[in-house]
Amino acid sequence: MSEYQYYEFRTVDRPLSEADRRVLRDLSTRARITATSFTNSYEWGDFKGDPVELMERWFDLHLYLANWGTYRLMVRLPKRLVDRRRLDGFLHSVDCVDVTTSGENLIVDILCEELEPEDYWDDESDWLEALAPLRADVLGGDLRLFYLVWLMAVEAGSIEPDEAEPLPGIGPMTGALDAFARFFRLDADLVEAAAERPAGTTAEDPLSSDVIRRSLADLPDREKTMLLARLAEGDSHVASELRPLVRDRQALQTSAARPAVAPRSAGELRAHADAIREAREREQSERREAERKRREAEELRARRARLDAIMQRGETVWREVETEIERRNASGYDTAAGLLLDLKAIAEERGTIGDFARRLQAIRERHIRKGRFIERLKPIG
Repeated sequence: MSEYQYYEFRTVDRPLSEADRRVLRDLSTRARITATSFTNSYEWGDFKGDPVELMERWFDLHLYLANWGTYRLMVRLPKRLVDRRRLDGFLHSVDCVDVTTSGENLIVDILCEELEPEDYWDDESDWLEALAPLRADVLGGDLRLFYLVWLMAVEAGSIEPDEAEPLPGIGPMTGALDAFARFFRLDADLVEAAAERPAGTTAEDPLSSDVIRRSLADLPDREKTMLLARLAEGDSHVASELRPLVRDRQALQTSAARPAVAPRSAGELRAHADAIREAREREQSERREAERKRREAEELRARRARLDAIMQRGETVWREVETEIERRNASGYDTAAGLLLDLKAIAEERGTIGDFARRLQAIRERHIRKGRFIERLKPIG
């Protein structure tokens, strides 16, 4: 299997200038470079640039995969919009993630190097498109991405069995979360176990207009003015900055009406995933057995119809056997042997197996020099 590496970078908050693109072009003459992306793949050689440096300087998202089993996703986030302490609550025991500070940003680097190799030539360019919404979700206060990262550590066995899950759950799954789980080959049963409970408020939940108005009204006048000024200047993060504030207020209202649910431990999630897997495998086995029985019944019906048709034809079937043998080819020999097998079954039903055996022996003697045909008679006896 030849080596294959795929690099894709994407900018969200600001486009690349002409000068930026010229610098990037110096890193690769083959790369596809647009105002918002840099993409290249290698079947020999390697990328001359440092992905971390490119993320620090230009890009908000980076995806890398290699067909020997290395997968990487990097996300750059404005650190003023992310509560680092909350992230640490998800990631304190996770080895495959590194969170670093670069100026006004945090860079989340998720790297797995020992996944089962797989070919992605046909669809690798779709992965980042599917994963990109995760950044906006995090900036909007939806931290389920980091629950999935925590779940990766649960699967790897680096989380203690009695450690509680960092959110009440992860449901309902979004397309981007599902893509993340598939990209990093997370145990689908473990994900299903986690997703059986809702996460509370998520980025996809509609915000109450009443809660939005009251949340904004409670802001100090000076803060409101600053937010409006930033909005007028084209700051794309104003809405992302406000959504968590509104969602927290909305969550307080909904949680008051919702009974408290004890968090599950990592061990409980793994046990439940095992139960899901066993139930699925049992269901699959039952379906396979039902399909086997259905096929057998169909084969029996078809065989019965064939035997009935042969019985109605009488002696003409024996003449057909001779005609097929005289064709002296594989197809004719197969057809003749098949007819003889059916004639044997009819003889067994009628109690005339002795007569059948005598006629079969006569055929064998007449055609003894046709070795390939005689070989086909062995299953008949």
